[in-house]
Amino acid sequence: MMLTASTRLLMLPDLLSFSSNFCFCSSFRASTVLQMVRVWQPAFFIKSPGVWCTPGRPFSAYCPLPQLPIPPLKHTLERYLLALQPLVTPEELEQTREIVREFSRPHSIGSKLQDRLERRSRRTENWLMDWWLQNAYLECRLPLAVHSNPAVVLPKQNYNDWKGQLRFAAKLIAGVLDFKSKVDRKTLPTEYMRGKPLCMDLYPRILSSCRIPGPKHDTLINYGFTRSPPTHVTVVRNFQFFHLDVYNSDGSPLTVDQIHMQLQQIRNLSWKTDKEPLGVLTSDHRNTWGQAYNTLMKDKLNRESVRAIQKSIFTVCLDSPVLKISEEKYTSRMAAQMLHGGGSYSNSGNRWFDKTLQFIVGEDGSCGVIYEQSSAEGPPIATILDHVLDYCKDPDTVRTPMIPLPLPKKLYFYITPEIKRDIEHAKQNLDILVNDLDISCFTYRNFGKNFPKLHGISPDSFVQMALQLAYFRMYKELCATCESVSMRNFHLGRTDVIRSSSTDSLEFVISMDDPEKEINQKRAALGKAVDCHSAYTDMAIKGLAIDRHLLGLKLQAIEEGLSVPEIFMDTSFAVATHWRLSTGQVAARADCVMCFGPMVPDGYGVWYNPLEDHINFTVSAFNCCEETNAESFSKSLEIALSDMQNLVLQTSGQAA
Repeated sequence: MMLTASTRLLMLPDLLSFSSNFCFCSSFRASTVLQMVRVWQPAFFIKSPGVWCTPGRPFSAYCPLPQLPIPPLKHTLERYLLALQPLVTPEELEQTREIVREFSRPHSIGSKLQDRLERRSRRTENWLMDWWLQNAYLECRLPLAVHSNPAVVLPKQNYNDWKGQLRFAAKLIAGVLDFKSKVDRKTLPTEYMRGKPLCMDLYPRILSSCRIPGPKHDTLINYGFTRSPPTHVTVVRNFQFFHLDVYNSDGSPLTVDQIHMQLQQIRNLSWKTDKEPLGVLTSDHRNTWGQAYNTLMKDKLNRESVRAIQKSIFTVCLDSPVLKISEEKYTSRMAAQMLHGGGSYSNSGNRWFDKTLQFIVGEDGSCGVIYEQSSAEGPPIATILDHVLDYCKDPDTVRTPMIPLPLPKKLYFYITPEIKRDIEHAKQNLDILVNDLDISCFTYRNFGKNFPKLHGISPDSFVQMALQLAYFRMYKELCATCESVSMRNFHLGRTDVIRSSSTDSLEFVISMDDPEKEINQKRAALGKAVDCHSAYTDMAIKGLAIDRHLLGLKLQAIEEGLSVPEIFMDTSFAVATHWRLSTGQVAARADCVMCFGPMVPDGYGVWYNPLEDHINFTVSAFNCCEETNAESFSKSLEIALSDMQNLVLQTSGQAA
């Protein structure tokens, strides 16, 4: 049970005596706070998510965020039935209605679970946070590569050799350290969404953290909250890992020149590719990697090297160039490189997929980032990237004497025959996954987010309806479609789901290709579908979406040792949560695009970055499914966007 902040403070009277100016973090468990007592030092501070606090700063300087609400059971079940209407047959829907009626009647299992969920909410800071971390991430056994870790492809840099690579990597590292200093000093501006402050808790959790594999479930560790926070980054080149200290003895960060000099040393120490790409182990099935991890960590040398990687602030992967391809296919190839490294014969050995934050800098000018989601999400990652790219654009202003620095420490591993077999097994599985991923990136240039805004339409809702239209034209039906929405407007909030498929979106996609429909009728159907999506978005932002609530009810039953209620065993529920379209947008200022793999074998993963006058898209699918094709869906999406643009222009009295 997670104790409240007030309970914990009562348990720790001695801790209170340190300073009345400290605000203790209510997101930490009591055991964690007790550990902090043992490792106390004057420079150490504790922060409360959404309320940044430092010694001497009054608590009233920042406003606490509201708690994530529990929606009324009736509201969620009504919305659930509405969501099912375009997805299941009338017979299936009627059967589900009866199950829902039984689930929601007074004194039923649904009512009892709702009461207990509300009780959980009253005694925790965020009723969902722990469950979500475990259920969505740490208990998931699929490989992190492609299946879980998203990646971002940044604009190609203006260099094409190793010298430019090292210069850019040095500036990038300095830029991230500059961002970290703002997080450490609590000077990072609070972010807002629709005029309301957002929880800033994720930023310190992204840095200096790593996921640890287990044979049955994983754990998550953040080394930034320890007595001696890490002062090094990990640099990987030619499958070789290096411990690079990035702070001087006085605590000041290395300058760009100093980092550049150290990267040159790393290049000199890694001129030859090691035979064993140890990093591919982290790409395997989590159970398999968990077992291999236990074998690897039996040796002291291996333990020291692995701990150095896990404890680092972040990782920088210095990739070898990949085969040149056409400009048209460049971004798609780079998206694949960022997601999985290209396979065992390419740069996958340069990855440690468990590491929360990995920057990738290619010798050919390619660059990007891949991140592990249990302690990171798209919008904060985009904020970090925007800051780093802005930093990299500034000319060097600090020149330092070339004072000799200690050589970066190469991390060595003792590879036993058993570990070598594990590596070979992981290489085979990774290469199968690499060959199975079908990915298509494109930039839609007819318009960007300004066009829908000009006509009073939500840009996000407009794109989501284009996705519905593209899918319907290919498959003659709609599917369960999820769009990730941030819940950081609540204390410790993570994400929920906007459901884009609705009876209104179904009416719209049918009308678009109906020759008997007048153009004004089609425009009205589009408006109705967009309004429906926008209304669901507003509802989700208020904490009233249905999917996390339904998950909470299910997990509450499991936690109490009860049988899983029939509503979650129903065919309709399986259909409603089989996300054949998993989508999302991260509106970064940089001209970049995010990418991730499909959530289901027969589905698509679609991510987009809407800029002023164009939109960057990534579409992914699996080649093993004969029904899906990323390039075909991309083309269908382009046509849908253009058709919808023409529809809006024609009905507004303008020509396309």
